[in-house]
Parts: sequence; structure tokens; C-alpha cells
Amino acid sequence: MKIEEYISTSEEETKKIAEDFSKKIKTGDVVVLNGLLGSGKTFFVKKVAEFFNLSNSSSPTFAIVNEYQGKIKIFHLDFYRINSIEELYDIGITDYLTDSTSVVFIEWGELFEEVLPKSRYEISFSINEDDSRKIIINKYE
Repeated sequence: MKIEEYISTSEEETKKIAEDFSKKIKTGDVVVLNGLLGSGKTFFVKKVAEFFNLSNSSSPTFAIVNEYQGKIKIFHLDFYRINSIEELYDIGITDYLTDSTSVVFIEWGELFEEVLPKSRYEISFSINEDDSRKIIINKYE
């Protein structure tokens, strides 16, 4: 497990962290984002998408899954409104997680850890008292 830890005091700093992270990921990767509402998960994914020339990314909270195509294909999933593991299988979670031609981002992945692949990035977002963000990136092999 590799750990990188950052404190971001602005959207510009978070954008830089997302851009640096974008240089590390490749198709076939799964990236799980955990943190409270408003902690920066969707913003982070938007900045990664922009790095790959995708400008139309948005929160998949109600759609459950968004797909973006640019330099690479990105699937952006949100488990927040999922009520059961059966719902995940109904939407084809296995197909997304095994798609070697895309990068898969999953917000609120901790809600259904049992479906997550062993090999993945996991990014935790928390809000500090001064409104800065603590961003911790782990890589599991």
C-alpha cells in the first residue's frame, strides 16, 4: 500500500493534485473516492477528466453511472443512492470493474467494499476546521 497525503487550501491546489494523479493512472485502473458530501470527490474527478480533454463531467449521483470519452474512456459511478449489492449487479458493476479499456471512478465506494477489486486506488477526502481538504491517496495491489 502506497500512501500520499496532501493538504489543499484551494480549488487550484486540488486541481494540481488531480492533474498529478492523472499522470499515474492508466486504463484498467479503478479509483475509489470516499469522503463526506462536499469534501471534493466530484471536483477531483472533474479535474482528472479535464486532464484527459473531457469537459462535460458531472456528478453521477442520480444517474448512478456517467461515461466520458476523450483521450481515454472514464466511467464515473456513485454508490450513494444504491440500496443493495443486487442493484450494483443489476447495473452491471462487474462489467465496469473489468473493463480494461477505461478508468473507473467510484464515489462512496466504502458503502459496498465487497464488490471492489483488490487492486485499486483509494482516495479519502476530509474537510479540516479551516475548510482546507486533506486528501490521502492509497494504492492497493
